[in-house]
Amino acid sequence: MLLKISTLVLLPAILIQGYRVKKNTPRLAEPSGDRQGVYGQGTTLSILILGDSAAAGVGVAHQDQALLGALLAELGDHFKIEYHLHAKIGHTTSRIYKDLQQLETKHYDVVITSVGVNDVTQLRDPKEWIEQQQRLYTAIEQYFSPNLVIISGVPPMEQFPALPNPLAWLFGQYAKKMNQLLARYVQSHSHYQLLKYDLAEYKKLNLEMAEDGFHPSQAIYQLWAKEIANRIQKQFNI
Repeated sequence: MLLKISTLVLLPAILIQGYRVKKNTPRLAEPSGDRQGVYGQGTTLSILILGDSAAAGVGVAHQDQALLGALLAELGDHFKIEYHLHAKIGHTTSRIYKDLQQLETKHYDVVITSVGVNDVTQLRDPKEWIEQQQRLYTAIEQYFSPNLVIISGVPPMEQFPALPNPLAWLFGQYAKKMNQLLARYVQSHSHYQLLKYDLAEYKKLNLEMAEDGFHPSQAIYQLWAKEIANRIQKQFNI
């Protein structure tokens, strides 16, 4: 209720600020590079990455510098990785759910997701959002039967350099509520793991975001990939 009231009260200000942010923030393209293929040597491991612009690697020039490339570099000495990246700028939970119908139904050992920022910017009600999330992961189970699902939480958007207050504060409140609901959902699935986007920790390490102040930098992608790789190695006893 408080979130709804805050949204209504701040709506005139956030509409103005939202327009200015959209106008003044650099629009970065998705990086070049292969999104599907085979990499590394060792035990065969199939990985599917689904999501939005962060999953797609926006903020760097090539997939080698993005989440996918960093993850392949982390795991390539231990696994022969069959990988597929399906992510796009602007994708919301509902859009990713629809896109799943276009993908080949097959088993993936690991499914990694990154989605939520665009739901926040559309001021999606968190309760409606978690219902959409549940439908998404039900579909992921049906289509891909993963052994491990690694879910990247919604970033703390109040800390995004590109966002001024009160817009940043309000987006941060949405992200916080979404993450709370997501954490409860993940706890009910033994093969699901929630990965928090710890922007405060990145700042302590003097890591900056991409030039647009909205997407990860290469250094952040590397840390993100390292954490995912650690969880995969632990799951598969490597």
